[in-house]
Amino acid sequence: MSEDLHLRTYDPETRDEVRETYRKNHTRQTLALAREKSATFGKLDRARMTIWEALLELDRVIDESDPDTELSQLQHALQTADSLRVAGAPPWLQLVGLIHDAGKMLCIFGEEQWAVVGDTFPLGCAFSDTIVFPELFAENPDRTRPAYASETGIYEKGCGLDAVTMAWGHDEYLYQVTKGRLPAEAAFVIRFHSFYPLHQENAYRWMLNQEDESLLPWLGRFQKHDLYSKNHQPPDFQALASHFRDLAETFLPDPLDW
Repeated sequence: MSEDLHLRTYDPETRDEVRETYRKNHTRQTLALAREKSATFGKLDRARMTIWEALLELDRVIDESDPDTELSQLQHALQTADSLRVAGAPPWLQLVGLIHDAGKMLCIFGEEQWAVVGDTFPLGCAFSDTIVFPELFAENPDRTRPAYASETGIYEKGCGLDAVTMAWGHDEYLYQVTKGRLPAEAAFVIRFHSFYPLHQENAYRWMLNQEDESLLPWLGRFQKHDLYSKNHQPPDFQALASHFRDLAETFLPDPLDW
């Protein structure tokens, strides 16, 4: 773990760029947009490639919303996966560490980063003040819709996260790409690893059902390695690539539709 990083503090050198990405995100992420994006990209008709081929593509992507690293998403993936390996995490969780941000292939397909990266949150209900930069929701059209104004909005308490429309981004996209191919625990971490208001701030707990509650600890375990494996020094690709390519091919041996 790197001790020279002040994680998620958004220091002045990065704050303006990060804030602008979130301004676009918080202004434009509406329930209607998320449903439209999910239907459009959910067709999975843009490419066919293995998960490892997708990871290699991510060497071209640097996350504008992340104040903690300027490394590519491939380098971050290898850091996270290796941190989990060293900690003795089960192989499926190491795989999640390797592929959790592969949904940022959306950037390769032309999506702007405000619709790909950053923390995620539920739509169709009131925006929590635990979401990063909550003041930037002031211009979001959903704020003026009475049906979405209450804490629960269009949902019922205990509805379960499967019933919730989250802000569109790389989490939901990768979940759709890998749906039915990985253990339930892996799918849950992939789908909600950017839902920081839930797993770091304890917000939106009223949404969870019994299955969600049972899976939630895996998010906490995973996030320690996602956040605290970040280091400004790039990982040794040659030393790690063979092991993690084999791991990827063990769980996801066939090409995927993207």
